[in-house]
Amino acid sequence: MQAPRRTARQFHNQPQESHTHGFLVDLWHEVQEATEGELVVTVHAQNAGVEGSDPQALRMLAAGELEFMVLMGGILGQLVPVAEIQGLPFAFESHGQVHAAMHGPLGDYLRDAMRSQGIHGFRDGVLENGFRHIVSIDRPIHRAEDLAGYRMRIPDGRLFEHAFSALGATPVVVNIRELHEALKTRRVDGQENPLVVVEVNRLYEVSRYASLTGHMWSGFNLIANDAFWRSLPESVQEIVNRAVASHIGRQRTYTDRFNQVLEMRLASQRGMLINRADAASFRAVLSGEFYARWRRDLGNRAWELLEGAVGRRL
Repeated sequence: MQAPRRTARQFHNQPQESHTHGFLVDLWHEVQEATEGELVVTVHAQNAGVEGSDPQALRMLAAGELEFMVLMGGILGQLVPVAEIQGLPFAFESHGQVHAAMHGPLGDYLRDAMRSQGIHGFRDGVLENGFRHIVSIDRPIHRAEDLAGYRMRIPDGRLFEHAFSALGATPVVVNIRELHEALKTRRVDGQENPLVVVEVNRLYEVSRYASLTGHMWSGFNLIANDAFWRSLPESVQEIVNRAVASHIGRQRTYTDRFNQVLEMRLASQRGMLINRADAASFRAVLSGEFYARWRRDLGNRAWELLEGAVGRRL
């Protein structure tokens, strides 16, 4: 194999043994082989330990100090506000609906907004985490009113802060790398994430209750520094795009199945107590002003494209 002509780094925020890392390694291994070493990308779990985790890695990518990363819309929204629409509570009914929307006009609109901030979004590059649920140290959550005074760990995103404030909780920002310790030391009462994140980050060690709310869809966008992407030959871009479609598709299928298995595994093997919460009580609290505000913030065009993909559900 010839010496590499271009090298780059790929960050993600999950552990190396996660539902993310191996698929990204496979993706870039295929690219390296198909380009005969013209592009070599190394994959770094937990954002290579950078201070500040996802928000800092995003700033690095936008500044051209990092070439590739995966990031959920709620944090990408710090630079591309409309990307927060991906996590709008109760907007999506299924994984399939999410990915159809991200592959269609709504996804195109988001990728155009990314490009205006120097970020390239991959059309087939939306990874799966799953729908988010509430995981608590000491008590289950059955209805929205159970969140009164609850110290809820959230990622650093406006939508999370506004949603859980509206639900009566006290949002506490903790990055994913520090979440296990925050639960262990009871800095927070709980957190909300897909079950796969609970499993791969071993959050079951410091939590007892998983209340299935499905309140937000959660996934990662594979993004690149746009200047770096445009600097690649078209032939290399085509190879990358094919590998992205193949391996991100594999990641989604794997993660969907894994989340289904985990409802039983977390109870039978991890000792967690699982309950189905009354999601309608959450929707009732958020109806009205919450959605009206977010329609204003996200803009009518984005909202119309969302409704075109999922119907008028909010």
